[in-house]
Amino acid sequence: MSGLSLRLEQALWSRGARLVAGVDEVGRGPLAGPVVACAVILDPDDIPEGLNDSKKLSAKRRAVLDEQLRARAHFALGEASVQEIDDINILQASFLAMRRALEALPVKPDHALVDGNRLPPNLPCPATSIVGGDGVSPSIAAASIVAKIRRDYVMQALAQHHPEYGWETNAGYPTKSHKDALQKFGVTPHHRCSFKPVHNILYQG
Repeated sequence: MSGLSLRLEQALWSRGARLVAGVDEVGRGPLAGPVVACAVILDPDDIPEGLNDSKKLSAKRRAVLDEQLRARAHFALGEASVQEIDDINILQASFLAMRRALEALPVKPDHALVDGNRLPPNLPCPATSIVGGDGVSPSIAAASIVAKIRRDYVMQALAQHHPEYGWETNAGYPTKSHKDALQKFGVTPHHRCSFKPVHNILYQG
């Protein structure tokens, strides 16, 4: 059983929403890489122990829970690319990734609990937005864990080709070392050109 209360899920189950999906995204703030979302439908009778906001868990604990969730829950991932982020802005790209994750689930959810204060448009099922949802709902917490593990993996893979930016440790976030590397080595195809620090380097002088 999760350490978080199933209050939100139980309210929906009691109203006949049998399959409840938690949805969260990771990667709004970085200067590089995609935004990754996940949708998870937990089995009420087989919920991994200790689910919580991925940011509050150690890397080792996240990895254990990710493995358990992949084995014991329905889940799907959705991404929005750097190009899509630059074309439609990071908020809309986050919405797009969330919608893709929900649409990719192997079973259609009856309701979705979505982290944040706004719902993405055109979702494939009824949904409720939950501010701070990854610290409240086990389903959203589960989604945050799987999404973070996936995005960290993507950034580690990209770091193999661009080792000077430190993406394997900063995940593309605007750390001092990342911004210093941007100034020194310039912008890669994996950087978000619409983000101010990257835009400023492209158009300085």
